[in-house]
Amino acid sequence: MRSYHWLTLASALLLSAVAIAQVDPDEGQDTPSKRLSKADQRQKFHATSVKGMSSQDWLKGYQSHLQMEAASPFGGIPWRSVGPERQSGRVNVITAAISDPSKLYVAFATGGLWRTDDDGATWSSLFDDQSAYSIGAVTVSRDGKTIWVGTGEENSQRTSYAGTGVFKSVDSGKTWQWMGLPESQHIGKILIDPKNENVVYVAALGHLYSQNPERGVYKTVDGGKTWDLILKTDDSTGAVDMVMDPRHSNVIYASMWQRDRHSWDFLESGPGSALYMTSNSGKTWRKVTAVPSGDAAGRIGLAICASHPDTVYAFVDNQSEDDDWADADEFVPTGRMTARRFVHLTEDTIQLVDKAKLQTFLRTYDRDIKVDDVLQQIKDKKLTVAQLRERLREKSPNAFGAEIGSELYRTDDAGKTWRRTERGQFGGIGGYYWGKVWVNPADPNDVYVMGLPLLRSKDGGKTWTSVFPRAHVDYHAVWNDPRDPRKVWVGNDGGLYVSYDGGTTIRHLNNLSVGQTTTLAVDNKTPYNIYTGLQDNGTMKGPSSFRPGISDPNLWKDIGGGDGSAVAVDPRHDGETVYTASQFGAHSANNPTTSDSWQARPEVPRGDPAARFNWISPILISPHHPDIVYVGAQRLYRSFNMGRAYKPVSPDLTKNKPDGNVPFSTIKDISESPIRFGLIYVGCDDGNVQVTQDGGYAWAAVPTPTPDKWVSRVVASKWDEKTVFVAQSGYREDDFAPYLWKSTDYGKTWKSIAGNLPNETINVIREDPSHKDVLYVGTDMGVYITFDGGTSWEILKGNLPHTPVHDLVIQASANDLVVATHARSIWILPLAKVLSITPDLRKTDLKLDSVDDESSQGTWGYDRKEKWDASSPRSPHFTADFWTKEPGKAKLSIKDKTGKVVKDKSFDAVRGFNETTFDLELTPSKPAKPKKQTIVKAEDVFVDPYQDSRATYVPVGEYTLELVVGTHTVTQKWKVTK
Repeated sequence: MRSYHWLTLASALLLSAVAIAQVDPDEGQDTPSKRLSKADQRQKFHATSVKGMSSQDWLKGYQSHLQMEAASPFGGIPWRSVGPERQSGRVNVITAAISDPSKLYVAFATGGLWRTDDDGATWSSLFDDQSAYSIGAVTVSRDGKTIWVGTGEENSQRTSYAGTGVFKSVDSGKTWQWMGLPESQHIGKILIDPKNENVVYVAALGHLYSQNPERGVYKTVDGGKTWDLILKTDDSTGAVDMVMDPRHSNVIYASMWQRDRHSWDFLESGPGSALYMTSNSGKTWRKVTAVPSGDAAGRIGLAICASHPDTVYAFVDNQSEDDDWADADEFVPTGRMTARRFVHLTEDTIQLVDKAKLQTFLRTYDRDIKVDDVLQQIKDKKLTVAQLRERLREKSPNAFGAEIGSELYRTDDAGKTWRRTERGQFGGIGGYYWGKVWVNPADPNDVYVMGLPLLRSKDGGKTWTSVFPRAHVDYHAVWNDPRDPRKVWVGNDGGLYVSYDGGTTIRHLNNLSVGQTTTLAVDNKTPYNIYTGLQDNGTMKGPSSFRPGISDPNLWKDIGGGDGSAVAVDPRHDGETVYTASQFGAHSANNPTTSDSWQARPEVPRGDPAARFNWISPILISPHHPDIVYVGAQRLYRSFNMGRAYKPVSPDLTKNKPDGNVPFSTIKDISESPIRFGLIYVGCDDGNVQVTQDGGYAWAAVPTPTPDKWVSRVVASKWDEKTVFVAQSGYREDDFAPYLWKSTDYGKTWKSIAGNLPNETINVIREDPSHKDVLYVGTDMGVYITFDGGTSWEILKGNLPHTPVHDLVIQASANDLVVATHARSIWILPLAKVLSITPDLRKTDLKLDSVDDESSQGTWGYDRKEKWDASSPRSPHFTADFWTKEPGKAKLSIKDKTGKVVKDKSFDAVRGFNETTFDLELTPSKPAKPKKQTIVKAEDVFVDPYQDSRATYVPVGEYTLELVVGTHTVTQKWKVTK
């Protein structure tokens, strides 16, 4: 089992990166007690199969979602996107039609599909409101009209969301049709046969957290109406990549990947992993034995050169033990003891080693070891060097030995023979999260491999350089513009980049709000600031008044690195002190006003077991005094001095289940009652819920009816001391049901308040600060509200795309709902209208809110402009807010005293709250040439000589506003004054 570490900023800079990032973005501390073989790992952590939710049940949930959207009275209340955008988000696919490379399509891991026609200056979103938002594959037909999208990211990261199959557009992305394969859940590649575009191949990877038979290579010959599974191995192995020979479309190479993920371990290789090829369109397949396969083979990326299709590359994650490890160059000067040098010692030579250097080395792995005792035991033949090595390995499982890592293989004869390229071993730069290779379509020797860095070879793999300096890290996509081979587009966890000189100089396309935000906090400034943690883009702070595409992107500031984790704001002094964190418990605090900063991570008392922190380890500022801070590992820690020092106030509150290469049995959330100090609840990723009523002296387990489900949130009520809410998630079992509980007796008994919520994972629940029975939840598809404590729920959709909502807060003074989406950055919904709804209003057929009178002041149409400016003057307008019980065709009219229509506007009204803007211009302005003014009478000097060419507007007077929706009509008096 491989070792996982993360880089410091300095080492990341050595890889031409500017962001703090870990080598593996997903796994944490080296938690196994010993290094396991693949067989042992499988037996210990993956022996039991998991059955996920059926696609039929999941899609029924989506139909319920759509019905709730149609029935919601809040669809007409717009959300507002507030960024951040300068960090962008994880890019997964870059492609274009061969016939028109200027139309570039970019798919984000969760942020949807976008197209640009002007090199990224402007963008069009094409995939906002489908049953899935996570994208693993995009393929465009030669003419650019047909687009296939495979949903479900293939990277298998902890937030690689499942998809619902394949989608097809025949009008360049304007409309979409679902084409099936819902059980695929994660799709790595789609190929269109250039000789017959009704023939399409799909690399279906299958479920991530459960087993299913519907995985492998699928083929349709009728444009997606029916599908055949033409390459299949087992229920844990799916297809992750494919390439097709452009000369002979019957020749296809496909890589199969066996993987199985749990909350506590990720098995990323297996006997089913292998490279296959077919020369008869998938009727039969041949396993390519020259490329690593089997138990230690992980993900295999493929690339074929369009101009020389005999050349194919395979980028293999080879997890076999490296037999040459002990003799590899460590780049360590003479005079120091290292692991590789240590393994060459014998029972005789170890006695001759400098004791001080040997002691320093041994204590790197075991701080209690004593060199004199060790040497004496070896001398007395009570201990061998091999046994000593095993003792050290138990303390640090990855101390000795390593896996081969990423390797690049190449064929130049269309798959007949394969060879590993010179310097084709790359160590740990790749793996399951990257694992892609790209070859320039115009040059078979110009090849890129994607990992933490982006490496390029111009000589077919003989030599390599790191390209795209100063870009982010973690690369997932490369695309050469066929019109200019030096123009290269790349995508990584920091977004989209383009280079016009092959990667030497770069431009960052940071104008899309597609950040994978995870956590939220707000302060009380005016306008208030928003603080958010983002996947691999640190923690950022930005103003709530931010307007994407208009505001300066740099108004959002970096205030933390790594995977942005929990964030909290001290309420004093309008939030001067901010607590941030990166993955697995790296908490810190900072006060930029005083330039004071400190580590806020608890130190484990000597002799205690090492702390286990969740990826998003929680931190909580006590609602009773902001000097009191809580942090959760497997125990709860409390500080009375703002996180400068902690003491544990609990035993292990988890089930202490064994974990593998992912920390597990950790505290996921903490909540202290706002009513009573010391009444604290914690929720754990292994399902445990625990409560203390005395500040930590005594704890009691209070399990919900689903005691093994991951606890996503626990919230102690601000309205009633005995009441607590718990949200749980089955996401890590491919179970998408909503689990939401309420207790009114400190957790002794629980009642489901999931009500009519559809099958969508719940990530967060919050109480409204001013309305007792109003609750909000964020799910993997949006935001919901209840006005009756959870008996019935309604969706807050509006213009919010289908998106996973990881956190939400209510900024009380502004009465705003702020949500962190793990796909589209931060959005805000003003709550005034939402909370104004009453039972009586719900029964009302049509209601027009009062519209303020307008004052012309005689200046309408007289905007001062430059001589070159031929634009029309700004038109006066008003906004009409109204309620309609039923949606339908609507018309708003201005009528004079005689009932004559002065101006009207027709539009579609949605159910519930609506807002429409009414323009008061009657006739537009006309172009006018300069006029010479003639003065006959004295009053002529005051005449506007251009008045005949100016726009005209609704004149001063008294009017009636008439609103008609369907068969219902309402009116109100309204006037224009001078």
